[in-house]
Amino acid sequence: MPPRTLIRNGLLVTAADESYTDVLVEDGRVVALAEKGSAVAEGWSAETVLDATGKYVIPGGVDGHTHMEMPFGGTYASDTFETGTRAAAWGGTTTIVDFVVQSVGHTLREGLDAWHAKAEGNCAVDYGFHMILADVNEDTLKEMDLLVDEGVTSFKMFMAYPGVFYSDDGRILRAMQRAAGNGGLAMMHAENGLAIDVLVEQALARGERDPRHHGEVRKVLLEAEATHRAIQLARVAGAPLYVVHVSADEALAEIATARDHGLPVFGETCPQYLFLSTDNLAEPGFEGAKYVCSTPLRPREHQAALWRGLRTDDLQVVSTDHCPFCFSGQKDLGRGDFSKIPNGMPGVENRMDLLHQAVVDGHLTRRRWIDIACAAPARMFGLYPKKGTIAPGADADIVLYDPTAVQTVSAATHHMNVDYSAYEGRELAGRVDTVLSRGEVILDQREFKGRAGHGRFTPRGLCQYLDHPAGG
Repeated sequence: MPPRTLIRNGLLVTAADESYTDVLVEDGRVVALAEKGSAVAEGWSAETVLDATGKYVIPGGVDGHTHMEMPFGGTYASDTFETGTRAAAWGGTTTIVDFVVQSVGHTLREGLDAWHAKAEGNCAVDYGFHMILADVNEDTLKEMDLLVDEGVTSFKMFMAYPGVFYSDDGRILRAMQRAAGNGGLAMMHAENGLAIDVLVEQALARGERDPRHHGEVRKVLLEAEATHRAIQLARVAGAPLYVVHVSADEALAEIATARDHGLPVFGETCPQYLFLSTDNLAEPGFEGAKYVCSTPLRPREHQAALWRGLRTDDLQVVSTDHCPFCFSGQKDLGRGDFSKIPNGMPGVENRMDLLHQAVVDGHLTRRRWIDIACAAPARMFGLYPKKGTIAPGADADIVLYDPTAVQTVSAATHHMNVDYSAYEGRELAGRVDTVLSRGEVILDQREFKGRAGHGRFTPRGLCQYLDHPAGG
């Protein structure tokens, strides 16, 4: 067991409150909180004392959307569970929820077993799994119930990528009905993939082959239409819906309307949609390939709507959709044909810092920063209050964050296993200083002390934003 640890003199920031509070950690969990300077706090002793003067003491980040070692477009995401979770730790994220891929013709169990084999013994931080449903049939529908019992309580489907992950409306409806019955959360990649494929074919025929055309064919209206359709299918099924990587004003408007009607519809966005735009996709030469992801980057004017959605809680979560492919040797598979560029971007190390910059810039409050990055994803995916907060009984996943530090983001200094940074040269205010995972110091004043195998698989409960039947 890690030593009894006392964190003194920091500003404790959670989604609910901020105060100068000392934190006592024992056996990997938070055991007590006390006001700084109080008789209770002054009476505590511990083998390890961390002085957080001038720093925020915040919960470890929960990144609810990562793709380590994911197969895509004839290659694999360049971060393994070992390199990706180490980078997560450097960025103040202490829990990831990664996506298991079910291949067509294979069972959910086969996919889950494969992902357990990839992750077990290799992770620096704790992890859970979502399940991607690529082949909805009577057998896999029954398997969904078994997975919920094992703590894999969310199921992602794709309206995009015909011939790969795509599910038609009938299959989506069947899976949503099953989720409505077993308490699982239906997750949706909402883009009209059949229509997009037509536009891709037409663009290539016109000789439009550069990375910027990736964004032009994946039109905002086709994200909005698919989001609307997913919401209506969920209503028919009586199921909750979580829309991943919302990138556009019009898609967000569909979610906001549903929520205004009291529907259990939730939305996530990602840092790339808040900080980057089609200007990046249009960078000269082949540079725009670095920013090819789906849903795609949008024109800059969509950013204001996304920030507003985060402030009004029409969007609840910021995850990364971390799915890195190296510029050299992977992204360049699509030279001369944007449709062959592997879709995905790195970001698991940058999320907490970028969102702190949003606090500095006035987009978010400190508590909202912690809500969308820690508490809300923990609640959404059945991990709260074990994860996502600092309270007695919670896992001691704690970050000492220095708001006065200044850093310049660069591939030369990041720890993700990818040869570029999507935020190269960007100066950010604030930086992770020290990280505890279940009470063990895994980053000590910017020195990595973690190890592969420390991170554990964490079974998840049901979405905590929903009322579930007794026993559900």
